[in-house]
Amino acid sequence: MTAQAPESIALAEALDDETESSSGHSDSASNTKEDRHFVTALARGLEVLSCFRSRDKLLGNQELARRCGLPKSTISRLTYTLTKLGYLEHDPELGRYRLGSATLSLGSVMLSRMDVRQIARPLMQQLADSSQTMVSLGSRDRLSMIYVENCRSDAALTLSLDVGSRIPLATTAMGRAYLARCGEAERHEIMERAREYDEYAWPNVRRGIDRAMEEHRTLGVCCSFGDWQPDVNAIAVAFYARESRMLMSLNCGGPAFIVSKEHLMDHVRPQMIRIAERLSAA
Repeated sequence: MTAQAPESIALAEALDDETESSSGHSDSASNTKEDRHFVTALARGLEVLSCFRSRDKLLGNQELARRCGLPKSTISRLTYTLTKLGYLEHDPELGRYRLGSATLSLGSVMLSRMDVRQIARPLMQQLADSSQTMVSLGSRDRLSMIYVENCRSDAALTLSLDVGSRIPLATTAMGRAYLARCGEAERHEIMERAREYDEYAWPNVRRGIDRAMEEHRTLGVCCSFGDWQPDVNAIAVAFYARESRMLMSLNCGGPAFIVSKEHLMDHVRPQMIRIAERLSAA
């Protein structure tokens, strides 16, 4: 049995939707003005594809237009083109679109080239079993972290997140670990975008990030004890995969009434740090 957290997952995805519609399209526009090599039409097509979330089976032009911040007429031309190329499939009865097989091939190639997943999985499963938690591996996409590998224990209750799920970057242990290890310029850009998205919430979000940075220096991991979801505890550590040099985060967590802070810090933390060291050297 998995512990469903639909509100938090929907909130995380809604945050990214709003961020894309408010800043993603404007980023494209500014890039067009600043960089003559930037192809706006291509960027808009990719924005349409990135609108689909793990919860979305079908999306219509109106919803895509809202998420992209583009006119519906523009979206109609983009979805027509993407359908012709196999990146979208059109359901004529519902008048809506689903991701096509061409996107599946791209995603599968990307995942298959992540050698770190194959190396990490047995180590992650061993940790999940010994700690009775869920252990996940993720990478960044804008203001979110996306799961690229996931291992569950045989515990009766775990979180209902899987490969492809996205969670907020600024309030989760996985995202904060990424912030703690990424370069200063990238960290500044991420934090500025998070601040612009919600000026009112930003002071609390910033305090959580600052605390996580200190935790990373002193404890070797970043923590989120009820920060993202009141009843979820998690810790995470970030590392650079040796072959690809991609920055990734290893996360371990579960429902707070099962996975205590003490259990994560005393039992899980040393193992996570050792796994991250092995993966960065593998």
